[in-house]
Amino acid sequence: MYRVGIDIGGTFTDLLLVGEHGTAIIGKTLTTPGDPSVAVENALRPALENGTIKTGERGTLIHGTTLVTNALIERKGAPTALLTTAGFRDAVEIGREHRYELYDLNLELPKPLVPRHLRFDVPERMAADGTVLQPLDEAFVRRLVSELRDKGIQAIGVCYLNSFRNPVHEWSTAEIIAEVAPKIRVSISSEVVAEIREFPRTSTTLVNVYVQERVSDYLARLQQRLDDIGFVGNFFVMLSSGGIATRETSARFPVRLLESGPAAGALAAAQAGILSGHRDLLSFDMGGTTAKLCVIEDGQPLKTHELEVDRVYRFRKGSGLPVRIPVIDMIEIGAGGGSIARVDSLGLLKVGPDSSGADPGPACYRQGGMEPTVTDADLILGYLDPNYFLGGKMQLDLEGARQALARLAERLDMTIELVAWGIHQIVNENMANAARAHLGERGKDPRRMPMYAFGGAGPVHGYRVAEILRLPALISPFGAGVGSTFGLLAAPLAFDFVRSGYSRLDELDWNFANGLLDEMADEGRKVLENAGLSSAEITYQRTADMRYVGQGHEVSVPLPEGILSEQQMSQITGAFEDVYRGLYGRKGPDVPLEVINWRVVASGPRPELKLKLAHAASGRRDARKGSRRAYFPEMGQYIDIPVYDRYVLKPELQFDGPAIVEERESTLVIGARGRARVDERFNIIVEFTNEK
Repeated sequence: MYRVGIDIGGTFTDLLLVGEHGTAIIGKTLTTPGDPSVAVENALRPALENGTIKTGERGTLIHGTTLVTNALIERKGAPTALLTTAGFRDAVEIGREHRYELYDLNLELPKPLVPRHLRFDVPERMAADGTVLQPLDEAFVRRLVSELRDKGIQAIGVCYLNSFRNPVHEWSTAEIIAEVAPKIRVSISSEVVAEIREFPRTSTTLVNVYVQERVSDYLARLQQRLDDIGFVGNFFVMLSSGGIATRETSARFPVRLLESGPAAGALAAAQAGILSGHRDLLSFDMGGTTAKLCVIEDGQPLKTHELEVDRVYRFRKGSGLPVRIPVIDMIEIGAGGGSIARVDSLGLLKVGPDSSGADPGPACYRQGGMEPTVTDADLILGYLDPNYFLGGKMQLDLEGARQALARLAERLDMTIELVAWGIHQIVNENMANAARAHLGERGKDPRRMPMYAFGGAGPVHGYRVAEILRLPALISPFGAGVGSTFGLLAAPLAFDFVRSGYSRLDELDWNFANGLLDEMADEGRKVLENAGLSSAEITYQRTADMRYVGQGHEVSVPLPEGILSEQQMSQITGAFEDVYRGLYGRKGPDVPLEVINWRVVASGPRPELKLKLAHAASGRRDARKGSRRAYFPEMGQYIDIPVYDRYVLKPELQFDGPAIVEERESTLVIGARGRARVDERFNIIVEFTNEK
């Protein structure tokens, strides 16, 4: 009867509740890092008790969380052991033998989740084609598991060589563990990620089992809180791929939740782009801790199948633990409202990537934070109203912000106002540089893509970032401060499957390939039927990871529907060449193709989200609510800027910058070159003129 989206971020927890007839309730509260479920209750309880929802009425709740990422960064998982093929216990530490920083003599490599003394060689061996070379020594496994149980091990990851082709030894090991130590949690690689490459496969399996207990306990605790406050209905969790899954599936495969919250934001941008006629755009989600950028192409966010977590250098590729899961492809940088400003050893102003988070938060939050942050700078610049933050529920301390920046100003021999502008613009440049690199790696021209800016700080900084990138327009949605929650409510039930099955395309055993695809489709059907869907509601998307023979990396290629056969080889080849040309601008060499992995995505129908936006809530008829002195570099000084009430803006209204538009959860700042209009869906579209 009603749907609720709740996204837990590093600083704030956001809520969107949509009633049966489209009535929307928006909420935002500080995240509670010690127990994130407390923030969920703090956000949801008032929404359920305001009279819109009847007592006992059934609903659907979709949840996005950063719990898995935080558990890995803080190393707060269960004591874990690894069982692997004899001779391969160190593969997870050897990795790829890659130096992510070539000239750093003190290079620090990511530490495996399982130390060497808890990694064990198991007598067994499977050939690359799936035939048994050495049977599993079941007696050895039984003795080992018994010892691990007695030593207090709570989780075991099992990853045997070539188990993606024949998982029988992993199945037997899991059965022995269940018999000898039923309280120990187990993940086997053939279930978590059944594909080639030992290092990422082992790493992914260990991540999954390492956080399994923590995630399972959290979801159970959250379910109890939902029961206590009277929520009745279905409870789903957002996956990194943009689909949603049941609590049970999420607890079994918690590694799939790594990018749970950011994925929802990208989905929201894609859905809004389709509805507003912008199928290609750049999603820009800036919150309190990080900024996330994602390319939306033809109404869909780009996806990838590998990411890194717990990086030694947070934004340096290669310095983290690899995880092979389907995930929306985005770049994340340490630029948020809580990002801390400092003076480096060269006497230069730097911002981030470290953040004050929700506790203690920026200095202006009055929660004990003393370090100068981006939010403090935005407040001093006049972009934020200290009396209207979160609609007035949270008062900001302007004097506290000035005191925090005064220490920087003294070291830099500058005024507080210039330091504030420096912080603001450095963050903008950092995000623009990251976006430029992200777009360039994917062959995209930023000048053709409008930006969809949301998150608590996204509209505050979006105009300047779009201006630096020379984008054609900026789109700021209604409810931008809780933008990710729109994506939660627009996501379908979905789950991804993968099987490795290497073959040259011209030598492919088509019956083998069809068997793998059917097997994954059947697994997907069972997962979604257990979530309440009928078989008629389920659709399947099939792809193959392909490359030219001799290449080291693959691209994802869509497959034709129905049973594959040799007659479709030219169609598959043409699809590969289209994808390859889109990425690299040309066709590759005239050599055969090979398939590495086969993939199936099983999905349910996409929910239809009808919203009745609560405009004119302030009772004011005039959209302009007043003016405020704010700093705009075009004028070189603080000037009086018109301030507009977001809840009074009506479609077809137009106005020029500089201007500020306020709503409860976010503020849109428009520079002097901006010309704004409101479309029929109450989005504010800002286009750039050549006038200064």
